[in-house]
Amino acid sequence: MNGRRREVLDLLRENARYTAEDIARLTDLDEDEVERTIRDLEEAGVLRGYQAVVDWSRVDDERVRAEVELNVSLDRETGYDDIAKRLQQFPRVRTLRLISGDYDFYMEVEGDSLESVSRFISEEVAPVPEITQTVTHYVMTSYKEDGIEFDTDSEDDRLSFSP
Repeated sequence: MNGRRREVLDLLRENARYTAEDIARLTDLDEDEVERTIRDLEEAGVLRGYQAVVDWSRVDDERVRAEVELNVSLDRETGYDDIAKRLQQFPRVRTLRLISGDYDFYMEVEGDSLESVSRFISEEVAPVPEITQTVTHYVMTSYKEDGIEFDTDSEDDRLSFSP
């Protein structure tokens, strides 16, 4: 990837609301070249979308997020891509990654309540025949998302312990 494309991508990741004019001002590129670069990146499927980073703790509506680790068992007819295609179709699945380590997949799920997320995992995800194990971690507090730090106003009320 050439330098100008990388520069544009880095700036858009920093702030997806930058205009072509903003990016041109921040780089040595002219506005037409920035617009052309963004269009080329979108057409090539490099830029897949633009999203807001939301601090859900500051929103009145309850939003529950869970990080789920999945183990799978493969056979001759079914591979990782086949399982991923099935799982990524669920609207509640926000992120799905094949990972190295103790688990095969990492999945982020969102729902309106703990019950709805739990029910989704137990009734929709766990029954997939190739899935052999799920481990669910509920997100309690987010301190940083996509490179953006969140200010947390809550005090940690856990007592410190030292042996």
